[in-house]
Amino acid sequence: AGKIKSHYALIGMAFVAEGYPLYYDAVNEKGLGMAGLNFVGNAAYEEALPEDETEVSQVAQFEFIPWILTQCATVAEAREKLAAMRLTGTAFSEQLPTAQLHWIIADKDSCIVVESMKDGLHVYDNPVGVLTNNPPFPSQMFALNNYAGVSRKQPESTFAGVLQLDAYSRGMGGMGIPGDLSSQSRFVKVAFTKLNSISGEEEDESVSQFFHILGSVDQQRGCCEVTEGKYEITIYTSCCNTAKGIYYYTTYDNHQITAVDMHAENLDSDQLICYPLLSKGEVRWQNKQYENARRKHNAEQQEDNIEIVWNADVRLIIVQAPPAQFVQQKRGASPDSSKVRYFKKLLLCSSACRL
Repeated sequence: AGKIKSHYALIGMAFVAEGYPLYYDAVNEKGLGMAGLNFVGNAAYEEALPEDETEVSQVAQFEFIPWILTQCATVAEAREKLAAMRLTGTAFSEQLPTAQLHWIIADKDSCIVVESMKDGLHVYDNPVGVLTNNPPFPSQMFALNNYAGVSRKQPESTFAGVLQLDAYSRGMGGMGIPGDLSSQSRFVKVAFTKLNSISGEEEDESVSQFFHILGSVDQQRGCCEVTEGKYEITIYTSCCNTAKGIYYYTTYDNHQITAVDMHAENLDSDQLICYPLLSKGEVRWQNKQYENARRKHNAEQQEDNIEIVWNADVRLIIVQAPPAQFVQQKRGASPDSSKVRYFKKLLLCSSACRL
């Protein structure tokens, strides 16, 4: 597609080969986002024409995302570029052949889907704002007609007037939504989830809700075998605040949300900035850091019969001492005053924790 000397900055998830980012998804500094999804069996690209002298841009599939996002600030501008573009099947290298994809492009106001097939390049309005894999987007949208009666509310008995059918459980909203892992079923489920979910006002709440929405169609290892011993999994999930340029992500083994702020970098630089994917999660212990302190105190206070215990209900350290032992301490002939004061302090802590 040629070189662009000055362009919008963008941030996204990519495989970097020979210093070139091969983006899976990205968002630019103007708030336009784009992602490519597998479209195996349906994607088809044009042949590159080296001698073409028309004003139509020839764009290789692997450079499609940066070609759009470095030049377009809105979906409307992207549409203009698409109208004068030929998407070619030129491979990045012999080791990285052309991927079969279709794309979703969105800004804060609108969303489109781009599919390059044997009969040409198609651009569709996307009123639901989601996309999975096959079948082609019009078929995905048509399938929603099968679920026109699905509701977030508890179901009412409309099966037949002669039968009294009861909603036998709470949480029966969405009854009839498919739950299998096929891309068509996942499209229906994530469309329903996205269009019916309710988020809080704060950004943290919205980000959390976003990951819950996509989590409704996660692929778990072992549930979808593609070849012998190999399974589909959700490698990563990403979310972008397009207004602030913040890219959030989680990975299959790390559900802690990680964020990168593009505006914390020099956007006028000509250098590619890369961060390693934080793919290993951590278990955040609430009590293990007190293990040594617990053992030490119990050893020191063994003669006073004081024990530190862990209360799972209130999640606080509680110090217990049998009342009888406390009385004996008070009545002792010559108690160690420091131990008595410490003992009373521990009991006060215990009382406070219980309240």
